[in-house]
Order: sequence, then C-alpha cells, then structure tokens
Amino acid sequence: MQLCATLTVLGLLVTGSRAQGLMPTISLPPCDSPEAEAAALVAQGFLNTQHTHGYKYVLNQIDEIKIVSRPLQADTYHLELDFLETTCHVLDPTAVSLCPVRQKINTAVEADCDFVLANTTQGLSVVAFKCKTETESEDECLGCPQLVPLNDTDGLQLIETSLDHFNKNNPLNTKFALLEIGRMGSQIVSGGPRYFAEYAIIGTNCTSQDDDICIPQNHTVAIHGLCLAEGSANGVDCKIFAPTQASNATVRVQQLLHAHTFGPQHNPAIHGLKHHKLTALHDPSASGLLSAESNELAEVMVVPVPKEAPVVKREVAAPEGPAVDATVSAKATLLSGPILRTPICPGKKKHF
Repeated sequence: MQLCATLTVLGLLVTGSRAQGLMPTISLPPCDSPEAEAAALVAQGFLNTQHTHGYKYVLNQIDEIKIVSRPLQADTYHLELDFLETTCHVLDPTAVSLCPVRQKINTAVEADCDFVLANTTQGLSVVAFKCKTETESEDECLGCPQLVPLNDTDGLQLIETSLDHFNKNNPLNTKFALLEIGRMGSQIVSGGPRYFAEYAIIGTNCTSQDDDICIPQNHTVAIHGLCLAEGSANGVDCKIFAPTQASNATVRVQQLLHAHTFGPQHNPAIHGLKHHKLTALHDPSASGLLSAESNELAEVMVVPVPKEAPVVKREVAAPEGPAVDATVSAKATLLSGPILRTPICPGKKKHF
C-alpha cells in the first residue's frame, strides 16, 4: 500500500512538471532595444505593403512589446506601435526612412496599431494586425490650412483644372488621368478661401493634345505620379515616377485602378473622408490575437518578411501543428524572472 502511495505521488509530480513545462514564458524587453526596433520595422514594412491608398507610414514610437515563448513553437511578438503619415504616396519609390513626416500644421495623421509577429526559423512574419487612424493638428491655429472632404466641390474643380493645365504643358507629351485623390484642404486668406489638393495620376494611351476618350496604361508599364495643386490651375507641380521605379507598382497600380473611378467624381465610397484611413482588407472579426485597441482594421495573414526589413532570429523549433498559436492566457505564469521597476516602455518618440 505504501509503495502504491509513493508511485501515485511521483506520478503527480511528473505530471505537474510536464504541465509546468508547457506554460508560456513571457519576456518584456525595453521598447528601445534593438530587438524591439527590428520587430517594429518589420511591422512598418508590412503595413506599407498592405496599405494601397494614400501615403506611407513611418514608425514614431513603440508603446509596448511582449515576447511569448512556448516549447516547440515559434516565439510570438505582441507590439503596440504608433505610426505617422508621411508625404510620400504609396506609389512613391522613395524609401520610407527618407520620406518627410506630415506636420501638425498641415493636419498630421497618426495610426495606432497592434501587431502580432511570429519568429520562425525563416525570420519574423506578421500574423495579425489592426490599426486606427486619427488626425492631429496645431491647437488654436488661426489661418492654418484645414482639410475638407474628398468630394468637396471647389477642391474637385481645382483638381480638374490643374490636371488639364498639366496635361497641356507637361514635357512627356502624355495625357494623364486621375488615379486617386490623396487629400484636399482650404486656407482662409484675404479675398476668401484658397484651396489646395494632392492627387495621384496615371498615364493614358493619349498624347497631351488628344481630346479622345483616353484609357489608362496597363499597370505593368504605367507612368504615374503625384500632383500638388494650390490656388489656381497653373499652380500645380507633379512628380512623375517611372514604371520601373515604383515600389510594388504592378500590384498597387492595379489595386488603385480597381478601387477608383477616373475623373473629378472620384470614388463615392470614400466621400466625406478627409484622409485615407487604414481600412480593413479582410474580416475585422477574424482575429482573436489582438487587444481592443481598435476595431477599424484587423488582419490575419502570414506574409514573407519584406526584403529590406531586418530579420530577428531566435533558436526555436518549427511548429509541427497547424498555424502558430499566438494566444496568451490571462493566467499565464511569468517565468522570465522579476520585471524591472524602471520604466522601459513606451520608447522614445522619433518625431512628435
């Protein structure tokens, strides 16, 4: 009888040890650590690849990072990140690190995002993310430019006349069509409001002097660019991107062509918006991996790590089961030792 009792106790101890070994280990590195920065840059590259409208976003601050480790599974990185909109359109080939950040005086756009990344033997890849965007402007700035809805009549008139002026005077002898309105605004000056607009354009099969119905070029050879118009038709400046220069041009131009109608009427689906939000590409309720930070956008997908993004590799075994399980129990035991009391998050702001 005593032998049976001893074996029972030993069995319980072994079972308990095995259960203990399956518990996740959670570590909290400093938000400004190289590991956190590398993971955040992978998230930034993914975000700009998925965002096919408006402008590129750049990392501003790492609010939180948590690394969850489980036996025989890839580590998962849970990050809360702040991004700021740049002035580079998504079709602009300029590296995002070189793109100017839009300032508050011109109504900045901030994106608060939650990301989950898996760190397999192939490197970091995004498992899920969601974002919300909001505008930020200078407090009590009298006379500063103010955004107007993207279907504002006066703003659309400026786009139509300025594009017509550019088509008649551009040295490429190519007639361009409206691809996407980036933003429109107005500023009160002496004599009334002064309008400005930013819009993307694409080359057509017509020359500058043709008045026929023009068809946009095939997205594989399309010439496209970004125009800034202010005040009047001749106050327009367009930056043209060659087909081979565009970042992900084939995919992005095709997506924009499908998403927008050409001409000043623009896409009625976005009427009333003053900037391009990070809208959902998939079912927003499909992810249970993220906190309630936002409900505006949710993604659940695994994609290749962008080539230009740094890769963080950890010694982990590739998962043998189905998809990587990145969920974390609210009762999970912290096994990584004591947590430093010195504030290590959020990290420093890179811009404002």
